[in-house]
Amino acid sequence: MSATRPVVVYGATGHTGRFVVAELLRRGFGVIPSGRSATSLAAQWPDLTTRAATVDDPAALDAALAGAAAVINTAGPFAETGGPVLEAALRAGIPYVDVAAEIEANTGMFAEYAGAAREAGVPVVPAMAFYGGLGDLLVTAALGGREAADEVHVAYALSSWHPTAGTRASGRVSGERRGGRRLRFRDGVLQFHDNALVETGWDFPEPVGHRQVLAEFTMADVVTVPSHVAVPDVRTYMTVNAAREVLSSSTPAPEAVDEMGRSDQTFVIDVLIRAGGEELRASATGQDIYAVTAPLAVEAVHRILAGQTRTTGLASAGAMFDAPAFLTALGDHLKIQLP
Repeated sequence: MSATRPVVVYGATGHTGRFVVAELLRRGFGVIPSGRSATSLAAQWPDLTTRAATVDDPAALDAALAGAAAVINTAGPFAETGGPVLEAALRAGIPYVDVAAEIEANTGMFAEYAGAAREAGVPVVPAMAFYGGLGDLLVTAALGGREAADEVHVAYALSSWHPTAGTRASGRVSGERRGGRRLRFRDGVLQFHDNALVETGWDFPEPVGHRQVLAEFTMADVVTVPSHVAVPDVRTYMTVNAAREVLSSSTPAPEAVDEMGRSDQTFVIDVLIRAGGEELRASATGQDIYAVTAPLAVEAVHRILAGQTRTTGLASAGAMFDAPAFLTALGDHLKIQLP
């Protein structure tokens, strides 16, 4: 694999896709924006070579990935795009990274493609994003080499959550696939349930402090963390204000407030782990959950192409990379606190 070859970004005209293309260009990568609409691609990226392809056309996907060093899939719903784009990457023999936060899509990726990725010897990293990837890196770094835990708790404090069109579309698909039920990770397995959300308190690092959160507001960490940590119980929490906003149909999309296109949203991820009588904490603070996904995904591609990986085949961020080193590399985007 050569870093001089371009990276394809599938879904490049979407909200997160635009951040990913910009981050790749900022870091000196060649980029080929790709997606469903040739017209939209040309309008959004007039100075770059673009390649249109739909996920129901394997030949077009093969052409879109021809000669590429890697592909980053940012096009949701990932239940529809993940499989076809990954299969094209495996045919091309190039690494695949996506930013999926759909629990069903994440689960399906691990269940259906781990064997094929291992046989192909191709690195595949699903959920390399704010949800799923960042929490997994924090948990892995906090564990400090331990491979097991008794409990993992990941709490999210968002100052606001104005969802993108992609977030809403992915949410609809997930809701339909669950039949209105909810998911949790208990006794070492994902479980469907009908229990109501429960409000409780969580003490985030200062200056955020004590906030009300919804327990079992289940996010992609319940897939990524147990994929490589022996743990029977993974729970995720969301501040009540953010949960209400993302679930409301009247909440507007995010608005840019700076030259990078970020919104004014701020966030804290706080990780609490109980393992063998010890209590371990780690946290990350930053701005705009969609924007910060770009350096996460791009750093993953950089490390894969540079050979800075701990395994091959399909793996979560914490299993694929040296978690403390990865987090340190994101110092321009995140403030990290580790044990």
